[in-house]
Amino acid sequence: MVGQARSVNRAQLGAALRALRVASEKEAKAVARSALMSPSKLSKIENAKLAPSATDVERILTAIGVSDEVKAEYTEAARASATEATAWRLLKRMGVHKGQQAAQALEAQMSTLRLFQPALVPGLLQTPEYIRAILRRHDLSEDALNRTVNGRLERQEVLYDNTKSLRFIITEPVLRWRIVPPQMMAAQLDRVASLSRLSHVDIRVVPLEAQQQDIANHAFVIRDDRMVTVETVHAEVVVTDPRDVDLYVDKFEGFHRAALVGEDMRNLIEDIRDNFLQEQETG
Repeated sequence: MVGQARSVNRAQLGAALRALRVASEKEAKAVARSALMSPSKLSKIENAKLAPSATDVERILTAIGVSDEVKAEYTEAARASATEATAWRLLKRMGVHKGQQAAQALEAQMSTLRLFQPALVPGLLQTPEYIRAILRRHDLSEDALNRTVNGRLERQEVLYDNTKSLRFIITEPVLRWRIVPPQMMAAQLDRVASLSRLSHVDIRVVPLEAQQQDIANHAFVIRDDRMVTVETVHAEVVVTDPRDVDLYVDKFEGFHRAALVGEDMRNLIEDIRDNFLQEQETG
């Protein structure tokens, strides 16, 4: 197995750890105790129900008593599997609407969502017109476009599940970026303001006039402090290493403190919406 570990996926990594433990003739409970984790967590890792961090793998292998070479191989494999990238061209080939279904499944299971977006209105808050305009960038067929729009609208049902905590932070330029004509932009901003009144939905806007301590690099989504999804130009990147997830949580909370909320936030949105409406009237 040594020399092949860097190319294993999450399931293979779990199976390999189990095989190494069985070969060592050590009981799962004893390994778990030495690795400073519960037997349940070890079982989930071995059965690919939980992605192990590099630290988890190192502790498990230390408890098993493997060589430093094997430990280094599989620790590196854990780091690699904790960050997975899927190119947009591959997602398009599989069907962009299937990506909406996968996201919906994740959102059904999560209890807390944190979403930071410096470029677009977040998908869960988008109007149908805005969604369609965004998706037209992907050169989809009309059938694929309609299926994907409908998939995103179905995802928005999670907004009305008050057992979940949904937290959104957007930057002010998002509100001004002209994805659709002025009247449609005004309707989009009305929707954001309206959804912000839901008790379990927290929407904040980072204003341009405020002094900032951080940089709005790119959009990211944190689900239950366990997984981060990052959208880049060429791919969707999934991060599960707890140390990396913590970096995104810290970044989110920093912008959370700097953002407008409640009536101050809605007043800013309404001012920008009114500008769009005036433009429409005089256009």
